[in-house]
Amino acid sequence: MNAAPRGVRLHIGTFGRRGVGKSSLLRALTRQQVSTVSPEPGTTADPVEKPMELMPLGPVLFIDTAGIDDVGALSAPRAEQTMKVLDRTELAVLVLAEEGLGSLEIGLLDAFEQRKIPVLPVLNKTDLSKPDEVTMDRLLHHGLKPVALSATTGKGLPELREALVALAPDEFLNAPTIVSDLVAPGECAVLVVPIDKEAPRGRLILPQAQAIRDLLDHDACALVVKERELREALARLTRKPALVVTDSQAFPKVAADIPTDVPMTSFSILFARQKGDLLAFARGALAIDSLRPGDRVAVAEACSHHPIGEDIGRTEIPRWLGQHIGGPLEVEQVQGRDFVDEPTRYKLVIHCGACMLGRREMLSRIFACQRAGVPITNYGMAIAHCLGVIERALQPFPAAIHAYREGAAARPNAR
Repeated sequence: MNAAPRGVRLHIGTFGRRGVGKSSLLRALTRQQVSTVSPEPGTTADPVEKPMELMPLGPVLFIDTAGIDDVGALSAPRAEQTMKVLDRTELAVLVLAEEGLGSLEIGLLDAFEQRKIPVLPVLNKTDLSKPDEVTMDRLLHHGLKPVALSATTGKGLPELREALVALAPDEFLNAPTIVSDLVAPGECAVLVVPIDKEAPRGRLILPQAQAIRDLLDHDACALVVKERELREALARLTRKPALVVTDSQAFPKVAADIPTDVPMTSFSILFARQKGDLLAFARGALAIDSLRPGDRVAVAEACSHHPIGEDIGRTEIPRWLGQHIGGPLEVEQVQGRDFVDEPTRYKLVIHCGACMLGRREMLSRIFACQRAGVPITNYGMAIAHCLGVIERALQPFPAAIHAYREGAAARPNAR
């Protein structure tokens, strides 16, 4: 399970003051050294990630953060990094000790509530003193049920595990599928997989591998072909496939090679649905028609691979956009954990499929753009719109087509 990608793991963030035992808690829970543990407070300087398996949730990712009361020259950037972890936290653990529940912790609770993050308070160091009754009462007043723990002795660990499972969002107990809900058991999906130059030799890229696994897990068939083999492969099938999924860059050829009554979409769009908001992305694609040469556009890619000459985000999408609007744009790239700091600087944000991100982190990015009034769309939908096949690419998703058409009707001044 350690090989499970970060994007499919439940992200559990640990927060609290320096010295309350956040790192010790994770070491006890994971039975591994996660961060340097020391009697000296403030040992953890930057967020530290530790993947593990927590049944029945399966793969999770614990994120250990710096103390919220950090002091010194680096306290501000450390605090900023800690707050950024909130945008990818799906379940928060607030660790308390002798100091109890003060203004710093109340501020964190407010931040959790604003983001609708479930939170588990943990009263640590119970081997040294009993849990403070005032703190217990204040937590209960906030509707929170704390767990008493000694990370040193391990007392309370079973209760901690049980509470984490009870608070986990439903989608991690019943994880949404990538593609299998579109392909009935026993039916076949054809996956058109160009050999990506950025994929390691001998391996498929992550969205392709995850789609295949999802189909197999749900008793459906996966026929994997390259784009030049698609027409011949379809001719060999005794009945039409339930779905064709393609790399977005191959949309024109694939659309030309398959019958119009066979649903078609792309890997990027499938992940946009699983990780983000498909309807918001469909509406956002319409903003492409309002762009003018020289406008500033942000292209966000969640993975941190080394780009090649024909990189989709740096080369292909800017080229297609320029061809569509009749001139070059000012395109800025953000990659990995970084995201646009000021969305209002851009006319449009175009995001990858986010296979490396958790759903909460992707939704946080969408919400940031929406709060700023800046449209955001997805690689696959941006490409399909530029190539004139977006309704064909959204064929399996009637609600997304409706959102797209409704948005188009509301934009009389668009191209």
